[in-house]
Amino acid sequence: MSRYFPLSAALFVLLLSQSAAAQLPALHILTEDDPPLTFSQNGQPAGLVVEVVREIQRRVGSHDPITVMPWARGYLLAQTQANTALFNTNRIAEREHLFKWVGPVTATLGSFFVRRDSKLKLVSLDDARKLDQILVVRDWYLQLTLSAQGFSNLSAIATPNQMVSMLMRGRADVIASENTTLPTQLAQLGYQPADVRKAYTFIRTSGYIAFSPQTSDAVVAAWQRALDDMKRDGSFAAIYRRWLPGEPLPAAAGEK
Repeated sequence: MSRYFPLSAALFVLLLSQSAAAQLPALHILTEDDPPLTFSQNGQPAGLVVEVVREIQRRVGSHDPITVMPWARGYLLAQTQANTALFNTNRIAEREHLFKWVGPVTATLGSFFVRRDSKLKLVSLDDARKLDQILVVRDWYLQLTLSAQGFSNLSAIATPNQMVSMLMRGRADVIASENTTLPTQLAQLGYQPADVRKAYTFIRTSGYIAFSPQTSDAVVAAWQRALDDMKRDGSFAAIYRRWLPGEPLPAAAGEK
């Protein structure tokens, strides 16, 4: 009888894992158009974090679709709709109580950028506060961070590409953007990374998968375990370096 035990035990574990997956509730999984991290390609979600999320889904047994939508709409749904996940969501103090968190999945520097030929020099946040206008993407973590630090000169723009376009066409002199996505946004508009200049970096943060507060702790824990396993077995690093070669990997879980 003992020679049948290993097979029986393996079958039991398989059935148990399938049962656990079946008990996970259906999720509304949302993201935005923010390449190369997240975007829509031929009508399908794609990007670095999309690949990470799909691998997490495979490991936890989730088959829920990923929907690409405007950030402001997804951000509202993730706060108000049960069993909703939104990525890539930068984890900052102003958002900490709004979500349950799985990550980190990206590492990001938030900076002020100007056109290459700009004479503007910034050496402090005080210098930036004195500017007439700084463009930010509506409800992005950069807007929340700067607003919390007393900036009253922010103009919120609907999408990153609209913001970058306004900068490059001379309709604005300064934008708040990030190192991981600005090069792709420039390329989509026909520009090169060298066409802009980083004027001042004001925040270092990490991107997460943000779950609505009504989502069960068991779901959040299962996703975090799957992500941690990806980092241990090297699959996370392989995805990250394929999309962002040369960029540092995110910090360990629990760090922001």
